[in-house]
Amino acid sequence: MHEKTTKNADGTVRSLSNRHVQMIAISGTIGTGLFLGSGSTISETGPSILLIYLIMGIVFFLMMRAIGEMFYTDPNQHTFVTFINRYLGHTIGTFTGWSYWLSLVFGSMAELTAIATYVNYWFPNIPAWIIEVVFLVALMMINLIAARLFGEAEFWFSMIKIIAIVALIVTGLIMAFTHVRTPLGHASLANLTNHFTLFPHGSFSFFAAFPMVFFAFQGIEFVSITLGESKNPRQVVKKSVNETLFRIMIFYIGALAVIMAVIPWTSITADKSPFVQVFALAGLPAAAAIINFVVLTSAASALNSIIFSAGRHLYQLADDSNSDGVISRSLTHVSKNGIPVGSIVVTSVLILIGPMISVAHSVDFMFTLVSGATSDMSVIVYLLTMFAHRKYRQSSDFLDQGFKMPGYAFTSPLTIAAFIFIFASLLIIPADAIGAISAVVWVVAYAIGVAVKRFTSRSYA
Repeated sequence: MHEKTTKNADGTVRSLSNRHVQMIAISGTIGTGLFLGSGSTISETGPSILLIYLIMGIVFFLMMRAIGEMFYTDPNQHTFVTFINRYLGHTIGTFTGWSYWLSLVFGSMAELTAIATYVNYWFPNIPAWIIEVVFLVALMMINLIAARLFGEAEFWFSMIKIIAIVALIVTGLIMAFTHVRTPLGHASLANLTNHFTLFPHGSFSFFAAFPMVFFAFQGIEFVSITLGESKNPRQVVKKSVNETLFRIMIFYIGALAVIMAVIPWTSITADKSPFVQVFALAGLPAAAAIINFVVLTSAASALNSIIFSAGRHLYQLADDSNSDGVISRSLTHVSKNGIPVGSIVVTSVLILIGPMISVAHSVDFMFTLVSGATSDMSVIVYLLTMFAHRKYRQSSDFLDQGFKMPGYAFTSPLTIAAFIFIFASLLIIPADAIGAISAVVWVVAYAIGVAVKRFTSRSYA
């Protein structure tokens, strides 16, 4: 028998159970970067990568505690951007909302491209754009039917990722403790400390790994967006946020430590998935195909979550605009099943730009530029979230007996400093500089646009 669901004042339905939200939290924590990109981070920093993941894990945990504290006070909101709007003002809130929504849309295009790549592993003759359209329509339909169906899809997508990681950790530990001999040497925990140095390829490579790890955690905030449609939001926010650091320790640090125990870190390269290598060394001939399936479900999971999240953000933006026009009414329309249909459809249609780009390669550079800028905008969004939390602490909304951020006086400025460091590092890393500069240009252009609009309105007043 299903638990009784309740309906919010805006028509959305609280149908997501604790089981759904916990798995969505895990899904937001684990991305395809762990399965495919971990080889790149390990090759750059060696065992030091564990320290970087721990530091960034603590930073994201603290950010989630700040978000969780505000949601605990007001669990009826659909997105954390609402709090930016409330505590930093409508102009900054609107800027953040559109910036974050754009970053989700362009992020989903990247996931679509990845999905096509993974499917082409088995079916190389199917055009990428067909695969992208099929997956996009299927996931859009899942999001349009009911929030509970979205939750179920994420539950099983996440379960596949968890099984793969647990299987890797168990397999690796058995190999390490039994000192299995491989073509690369003996598997052993001693491989973690052999030839250890904090900066194996120089201090620049070490610090350049911080943004790489940051982007691996990007999307961890998705769990907060489910709270407006979960059955017991205050109970759920405590559990999901408090377990964030534990998940990072197990799924990232645990997996990477086991990988380096099986494969000497000096033998790990950026062009191969360490997951595939470990399973292959364990004697699993289908390792590449299995991991390809796992990353396919991981990319589909990410896209599914993005459609859900971006749809709610666009809905919130339209609702906050207080406009009564046709477009605004369409974007704020909620179906009988409690789904903001218009916002999800519009978001999905815009994501279709991705398949169009895969056909028209001539616009690749512009896509790279815009997607880089919107990805880097997430750092600014997180910063604004932390500033909104500080304003919340000074407001009458502050709940002294609520779900408070631990050590606020020290941890809040520490988290803000960490995000400033990440953005500053993007500006000096050649591969990220264009995106970071574009993000700055976007902020400046928006500010100029607001200033011009206000000046014009005063002139005609």
